Amino acid sequence: MATGVGGCMTPRGIVTHAVPTAAAARSPLLRAPSLAAVATPPRHVTSPVSLQPSARRSLTRSAYGASQSDGTWEPIATNAFGNLINLAKGQREIVQAGTPCLRDIAAEVPVKDIDSAEIQETIQEMLGICRGRGVGLAAPQIGVAYRIFVLEDTEEGMSDVGEEELAAQERTPFAAKVVVNPVVTPAGNASAAFFEGCLSVQGYRGLVRRWLQVRVTGLGGDGTPVDFIAKGWQARIVQHEMDHLNGVLYIDRMDTRTFRRLDKLDEPLPPAHPEFGAAPALGVCEGGGG
Repeated sequence: MATGVGGCMTPRGIVTHAVPTAAAARSPLLRAPSLAAVATPPRHVTSPVSLQPSARRSLTRSAYGASQSDGTWEPIATNAFGNLINLAKGQREIVQAGTPCLRDIAAEVPVKDIDSAEIQETIQEMLGICRGRGVGLAAPQIGVAYRIFVLEDTEEGMSDVGEEELAAQERTPFAAKVVVNPVVTPAGNASAAFFEGCLSVQGYRGLVRRWLQVRVTGLGGDGTPVDFIAKGWQARIVQHEMDHLNGVLYIDRMDTRTFRRLDKLDEPLPPAHPEFGAAPALGVCEGGGG
């Protein structure tokens, strides 16, 4: 994340590609993606519920057919086309990897400026882009170097996602949330790895391990304090967007051996990589760091 999170993380056609078990061959970034305020997920988790390969392929094809999505975070439609839509609406483009602002640490918004026209217009623009194209967006993705992200996931957005997939992702709808100057910390020890993508890294996917539960604190769009626990897929979205505020893309955290194009999602994982599985509740064998 969406990751994104995301560029903007798409809510449709999510595939149950989870990796709740660990492997010695996993890349260091997948094993210990500790950056900024989010601590390292545990190295080992237990109680996987494996999906048969045939079931995985079926789920992926179903996601393609249902929503013209690759089954994870972004539409198959090109980002260039999406940006044309944004421009037609007077909205800014979603910037792509290689743009300096995606690698900078975003600045905190002065509290006195939150109700300014500049910040309020930015927030409304972010919500508009997110609602049209995904479930999360960070300000640097539209070239704004402030620590702001927005989140929203609706029942309508989940309408093409199967019950098995929703359960595996621990995904439930939630109303729009705006968080200014967020702080994100783990709120549990369990973690899981899922394919993530990003509209700022168009056309590719990779497995990323994230915490299954995090605490989010900061300020809302009106400057009042916010403090909530994000679980399951919402927690993944939060962590993906928080990464964007710290100049981090999902490709920095992924298991590089799983990196692939959209049209290769059905291909098997590399040798010695843990099998795909889905485990809504994971027990921890070995805890992560602080």
